[in-house]
Amino acid sequence: MKDIIIVGGGPAALTAALYAGRAGLDALMLEKQYEGGQIVTTNEVENYPGFRSITGPELANTMYEHAKDFGSNMKYEEVIDIKIDGDIKKVITGAQTYESKVVILSMGAQPKKIGIDREEELTGKGVSYCATCDGGFYRKKVVAVIGGGDTAVEDALHLSRLAEKVYVIIRKDSLRANKSAQKKLFETNNVEIIFNSVVTKLKGEERLNSIEITNNNGQVADLEVNGVFVAIGSDPSTELVKDLVALDKNGYIIADESCKTNVEGIFAIGDIRTKEVRQVLTAAADGAVSIYGAEKYLINH
Repeated sequence: MKDIIIVGGGPAALTAALYAGRAGLDALMLEKQYEGGQIVTTNEVENYPGFRSITGPELANTMYEHAKDFGSNMKYEEVIDIKIDGDIKKVITGAQTYESKVVILSMGAQPKKIGIDREEELTGKGVSYCATCDGGFYRKKVVAVIGGGDTAVEDALHLSRLAEKVYVIIRKDSLRANKSAQKKLFETNNVEIIFNSVVTKLKGEERLNSIEITNNNGQVADLEVNGVFVAIGSDPSTELVKDLVALDKNGYIIADESCKTNVEGIFAIGDIRTKEVRQVLTAAADGAVSIYGAEKYLINH
């Protein structure tokens, strides 16, 4: 019987494991692929305190080794079900069933892809899904944002303060973002909005250097850009727990700032939960916060 089982192995999970170890709790991380989560796909991280510049894989490994120093244990097994038996949580993988008093869910969310050739190949080499994370690499350069919702407009406004030129490429004939943000975008001099168009090709050898866009009439044009930011939403990895905990309309786990879900003894941390900002640092903060809540739960149960 474990005190805590952490499902996932990204920054939130690794921080939770670190804090659990320091608190003398018996915790197990279960990760289906590799430690680090989405951060391992990032070429360079400049906004994590303590590191002026570090690659995503290096940061993930540093966090993993730090957690191991305090006795954290990770097994590479995919969780296929979670069942509740009184105060006991049964976490079932393809290999065996584990039991714990607390479960911390940290499966993350995956950014939606545009679904065209070379997208994966050029991710981190001109294609990004996080303007806040990667915008600093495009100072005085030309970028494009794909999407027309709140996130896309916020990303475009953020990038407009860094880049020389920002294109916003929208499939439809209007923006879906809130009117206030739209007004700011229309008033921003270095932003050009291209309606009724989609990106159909990503071009460049080692790095992205241009994109092909096609409009509703079938007309094709090339834009020279240094970077493309895809902002068409994300899909939380909550299929496993859709019948276990409460989800919001977008499929994210409903959890408060203490990371508690509607089920006693189950916490949700990182990108998988309802929150305003999804960053490595905010994910790590969730991991720390959740352990304080878990400790209180364990004392009372």
